[in-house]
Amino acid sequence: MPSQNPPGVFVNERSSGVRVIMGASTSVPAFLGYTKASVNDARDAVPKPFTEAERAVPQKIGSWQEFAARYSTAGIAKDLADATDTATTHTLQRCLPLAEAVHGFFANGGSTCYVVGFTSPQNAVSPQDLKGDTDTRTGLAGLESVPEVTMVAVPSLWDMTTDASAKKEVPAPDYAAGASRMAEVVKHCTEQRNRLAILDPPPALSPAQAGAFADTLASPDSDEAAFTTLYYPWITVPGVDAVERTVPPCGHVAGVWARTDAERGLHKAPANQALRGALKIDTALTDDQHGELNAKGVNCLRVFPDRGLLVWGARTRSTTRDWKYLNVRRLVSYLSDSVHQSTSWAVFEPNDDRLWATLRHSVTSFLTDQWRQGALVGRTPDEAFYVICDDTNNTSKTKEDGKVVCDIGVAPVRPAEFVHFTITQLTGQGDKTT
Repeated sequence: MPSQNPPGVFVNERSSGVRVIMGASTSVPAFLGYTKASVNDARDAVPKPFTEAERAVPQKIGSWQEFAARYSTAGIAKDLADATDTATTHTLQRCLPLAEAVHGFFANGGSTCYVVGFTSPQNAVSPQDLKGDTDTRTGLAGLESVPEVTMVAVPSLWDMTTDASAKKEVPAPDYAAGASRMAEVVKHCTEQRNRLAILDPPPALSPAQAGAFADTLASPDSDEAAFTTLYYPWITVPGVDAVERTVPPCGHVAGVWARTDAERGLHKAPANQALRGALKIDTALTDDQHGELNAKGVNCLRVFPDRGLLVWGARTRSTTRDWKYLNVRRLVSYLSDSVHQSTSWAVFEPNDDRLWATLRHSVTSFLTDQWRQGALVGRTPDEAFYVICDDTNNTSKTKEDGKVVCDIGVAPVRPAEFVHFTITQLTGQGDKTT
């Protein structure tokens, strides 16, 4: 049958079959803290405040204005001004660290975060309650279904160690109870592998006390230490209700991480950066005090003449050479997460040379882009990384188990040594039959 097309040039688009690896999320924190509905909420507000049930599960927030409307920030401030008894005042004040952290995140360059609320601020939160429940999506367990989260902070953590008091004095935090709650946060991050914990020591510690507290956390040579960051000291902020207060720096630090990612890239250490929205720090440090804390994996905030308040540390709590530096741990988590997410197409594909070649090409192209952006060390791509996916690591045994293995080595920016990790996808097809 003759063609129905008139004379001319025609374009026929066909898929090239090339698989592209897309970069995973890097700059999305999750904040867990106290929140409660306000009697002074504007009922006709748009967007409407979240209900108690909605506050208890992860909610995506795109701006400070959205958080303030959804979590009754103005209403809580009015409730606090109207409070006539000490117990109510202390309870309402416990809702403000979460708000200050979210405000600090957006003020420092963040764009998107998740919030998980605990709606009974008068009560302490046990480690089990902080851990939460996967089925109801509460607590840390609720974040397991949010893969884009790459940082976890709990600005209300030290309030969570005690019940609110009717006495005039605010109850002192329980250090041992706080450490147990920190352990749950770190355990969550370690299991997920794609996120780091941004932790705060107890308030009003001296440098020596902060170092001693750091020593009580997970061993520096453990796997958990590589997913843990600790920032000291606390900071004084103007207050979302125009009342100055001292708060943990985790929210502001998360914003600095996000800003550095956007301006320089994930491979740049999020340090030597201004901390916006902070008036002063709780404790001024000397160089000697800073050196002692830095050796313990405590990232310090410093004030320098004519430069203001800066983040002056970028370490995890790990002492191992591979994971000592924060940007290296985040970079490897990013690369691993990106490759894992973007190679899910390999599941149920025939486990043969064609699949291995396609995986090698996809991963090599992705890592070459990372090298060109300056994330990997080396004069050539061959010096910066390697990708092995062939019959040397995909043996008869792995094929029988329905697995395809891709070994990847990268040289992150810092001492040019390879950090090795392995990506395994289940193809779902073994050679054995029954």
